[in-house]
Amino acid sequence: MLRRFAQFLLRIGGWTPILELPLAPKAVLVAAPHTSNWDGFWALTYKVAVGLDVKFFAKHSLFWFPLGNLLRALGGIDLDRKKAGSAVDQAIALFDEYETLYFGLAPEGTRKKTAGWKSGFYRIATGAGVPIYLGFLDFGNKRIGIGPRLDPSGDPDADLATMREFYKGIDGRWPEQTSPIVFPAKKA
Repeated sequence: MLRRFAQFLLRIGGWTPILELPLAPKAVLVAAPHTSNWDGFWALTYKVAVGLDVKFFAKHSLFWFPLGNLLRALGGIDLDRKKAGSAVDQAIALFDEYETLYFGLAPEGTRKKTAGWKSGFYRIATGAGVPIYLGFLDFGNKRIGIGPRLDPSGDPDADLATMREFYKGIDGRWPEQTSPIVFPAKKA
């Protein structure tokens, strides 16, 4: 019943779900571009509509009653952002715990335009030895779904170039807030 309701919400929202689901038993699912609070709502609606079990981190402050219960039921894992660096290790450990696991995240890490994507999703995929699937929320064409598989090559620049090519023409809710698909240089 919940699945049908989610399908109904996508339909009345004008979205066309792309139903090519991942074939690998374990994968990191990237959701981009992330420019609006609505991204999370539509991504979760899509996840329920297509019956995809995805785990994801959500900031600690969202886990208040009753929202916390709903987030956990949808696959949310409470993340305390004050513990820097632990998210990557925690996500890699999840892949060891589960026989099958899809772990989703927005690589920008925020809705605001930044100098580039955070590298956590890439470090999780390489650390766990799993592929990356390129998920998208295309507000311009009202399409939402999961695109191609990318097996990390170990050359982040080449892999990011492949991702940039895929995301050309995919617009977030606020296109001017879209962050470039690069890993910014680390501050010295």
